[in-house]
Amino acid sequence: MRGQASQSSEPDGGFRLGFARELRAGAGAAWERITTHPFTDAIGDGSLSLTRFRYFMRQDYLFLIDYARVLAMASASAPDLDSMSRFAALLDETLNSEMELHRSFCADFGIGARQLEATQPAVATTAYASFLFGVARRSHIAEISAALLPCQWSYDEIGRKLARRRGAREGSFHRRWIDGYCSPEYRQVTDWLVRFVDRVGGEAGPRARGAMHRLFAESCRHELRFWDAAWRAGRA
Repeated sequence: MRGQASQSSEPDGGFRLGFARELRAGAGAAWERITTHPFTDAIGDGSLSLTRFRYFMRQDYLFLIDYARVLAMASASAPDLDSMSRFAALLDETLNSEMELHRSFCADFGIGARQLEATQPAVATTAYASFLFGVARRSHIAEISAALLPCQWSYDEIGRKLARRRGAREGSFHRRWIDGYCSPEYRQVTDWLVRFVDRVGGEAGPRARGAMHRLFAESCRHELRFWDAAWRAGRA
């Protein structure tokens, strides 16, 4: 997923980037709350319940179907063949790797493909997908990529952080989830999308940069609501 920037990524997975880092800083507490959410912390230490995890995987699967459609729209809006190809690669990674991870988990829980796709979307799931569709329909690629970035980037950061902790037991669904978001393929596409946003943001005028800030922050808020909904699901 994800322009060229002269800076390189840091060894711990942080990125020494200009505009993309500025977007993340501008999101403030929302970004911090996403990447330190109790749901993902519970994945990291192996304490997340199956109830919460099942709910999350089913809702996230529905979201990824719509996220993939928005990626296809981003590829069609891309400014050149290289970035068109890169968005298409991100689409392929989402459809054929990330969603397969979800299908495999759900199969282990006795949830078949038809049952998975028949899941009713929660309010947070529908709201997030509707927001991204709206951006993709009316906006320039710089704004679309800014709205898409929080999902990809935050999962990459969460996966790296939890992998360093080594708290989840090998073979557990917690560890399988962490390993899925620490794969070289996922890191590669994340790196590209971050750098693409950094590039197009650096080329954009003040008005477009302002819109990118607003959309990135709004996407972060949707991400946070999505995690919150999954965390609340296990309280009943």
